[in-house]
Amino acid sequence: MPWQECHKMDERLRFVARRLDGEKMAVLCREFGISRKTGYKIFSRYQDCGVEGLTDRSRRPYRHARQLPFQIEKAIIQLKQEHPSWGAPKLRERLRRQHSDVHCPAISTVHAILDRHGLVKRRRRRVYKPEGTALSRPYVPNDLWCADYKGEFMLADKRYCYPLTITDFASRYLISCEALANTKALYAFTVFERAFKDFGLPAAIRTDNGAPFASANSLFGLTRLSVWWLRLGIDIERIKPGHPQQNGRHERMHLTLKQEATKPASKNFLQQQARFDQFISTFNQERPHEALNMRYPAELYSPSPRPYNGLPALEYPFHDRTITVTRCGRICMGPLKINLSQAFAGQRVGVKQVEEKIWLVSFMRYDLGFFDHETCRIESAENPFAAKLLPMSPV
Repeated sequence: MPWQECHKMDERLRFVARRLDGEKMAVLCREFGISRKTGYKIFSRYQDCGVEGLTDRSRRPYRHARQLPFQIEKAIIQLKQEHPSWGAPKLRERLRRQHSDVHCPAISTVHAILDRHGLVKRRRRRVYKPEGTALSRPYVPNDLWCADYKGEFMLADKRYCYPLTITDFASRYLISCEALANTKALYAFTVFERAFKDFGLPAAIRTDNGAPFASANSLFGLTRLSVWWLRLGIDIERIKPGHPQQNGRHERMHLTLKQEATKPASKNFLQQQARFDQFISTFNQERPHEALNMRYPAELYSPSPRPYNGLPALEYPFHDRTITVTRCGRICMGPLKINLSQAFAGQRVGVKQVEEKIWLVSFMRYDLGFFDHETCRIESAENPFAAKLLPMSPV
């Protein structure tokens, strides 16, 4: 015999019928699997409304405590249609003056009403697309360093190794080759800081557009690592995406590194690092380079005259305010909270008013973008890293 389908209405009718026959409420509720409170409610509705009282009732509230009267909503829409270019602040002020006896909604409520009726134009944010920067071709050591991760490979213990390499462009001197477990910025900071302490600071560093050197989701592709370089007075050079030949000298070194120090791979990171250290010594001091007229890189390279002494203090005497960016990448200026970028977390930026309620944000000598009091959102300025780095506009 097939199962009988039970409907809630049928069950309630059975419950009421048995209750009218004199059965006890507690026994019925236990048998039907409901609480006694629910049982008394069902029976009470039947007594008040008959069979119609057993149907499902709407759970919609009778009134919304904070719902805006439809007359005010209609007035807001009408004002917007009369003044299409006005935003929520102006419409609210106009509404307040026209209807002084009515409590005006908040600016955010006015904006939500306009958005609900399709009266808000959504501006597309300018998306950063990596295009590379102007590339130099220096002939003096430490004018340009090149950095990159050689392609990962698996060690014998089944862990992947990501070698981070740094070379000097002019002399081809291999400054560092570190076996790392990943490409996170935390480990890259340590490698570059050690290189800066041992060899001084270069004038510029050339990398590709991958992490942790650049980010497609950040302002001008900057990351915490590249912002740190800027703070140290190091210029940024980036090759065009898909053009590894623009860092050809460094890639040629990677080929030699792969042939002589990674095949076969070592058992663990310690043994692999020992092979890298031996490769650095051989590459710099024993291996003749045809591009250097068969000389060794160590014969041409000398440490940088610019020592690493930590980060200098940042001051903005020609700006209205100096603000420290929060850990989440925001600029907090009174009640305003402007999202800048987590790449600048902990850094000090200069803020200067250029027009009424329009502010310019600068980092060091670079203009980053503008924000206003209404949107509190950074609209990026022209990319200062697209070509040669330009100083910010004079006051």
